Amino acid sequence: MSRSEPFDRVFKALASQVRRQILDDLRDQPLTTGTLCAHFPELDRCTVMQHLKVLEEAELVIPVKRGRERWNHLNAVPIQQIHERWIGPHAERAAAMLTRLKEDVERA
Repeated sequence: MSRSEPFDRVFKALASQVRRQILDDLRDQPLTTGTLCAHFPELDRCTVMQHLKVLEEAELVIPVKRGRERWNHLNAVPIQQIHERWIGPHAERAAAMLTRLKEDVERA
């Protein structure tokens, strides 16, 4: 596995509006697959399951089977890793540039 492959799977998973909505739905609490399917009446159960499979492969969702139910838990770690790798450093640089600009304006 290449070093970028885990990030590639996460970006692929996040590319879909449906998958982003599933992650939003799981933000506050784990949900059963049946509950998630009910959130998407325009999609059949098989399609929702395919979306969940992509999220699992990206390690964004962790399924836990309890009896006949499958509970889906959000795993935000891969998103945090993306933030640390790309967003944080870029935001820090932009904030430093804005601070320098503010100081230059105040001196002038």
